[in-house]
Amino acid sequence: MAINRLFIRRRDGRVEVRLNERGRELVRDLFEQVVAAERDPAHEWHASLSTPIDPSNDEDDPVAILTRQSETSTNAELAVMTADEQFLNDREAWAWLTTMQVALRSIAVTNGLLSDEKLAQSDEEMRARVQALQQLLFSLAECF
Repeated sequence: MAINRLFIRRRDGRVEVRLNERGRELVRDLFEQVVAAERDPAHEWHASLSTPIDPSNDEDDPVAILTRQSETSTNAELAVMTADEQFLNDREAWAWLTTMQVALRSIAVTNGLLSDEKLAQSDEEMRARVQALQQLLFSLAECF
């Protein structure tokens, strides 16, 4: 059964990445998009990266927002640097997971895909991209 898994927790504690080149291209693109969105205020994902996840918790707290932005940026940069690695340590795997979550959230927000119905109404390419990203996220989350 482990043959079909995309990420495997090894006995030495590392996470093995079993993505083909198409999967690598997908994660590389997502990671690069998150980094670009952090740096470029004109990027379509920029606004979704800066908004509070739970507005009631940190809407008026610039320190909380700055902390979240720093973590997002640091994780995305680490994910970009390790996008071609076969094995990830826990910190790198966590960076992949959080960066993919940020990418999924940004895709959903910028494309108005905030419900299953909206996703079903989107074009086939968008549905395939979102579903591939969800599969990657679930597979990697199983390693934690």
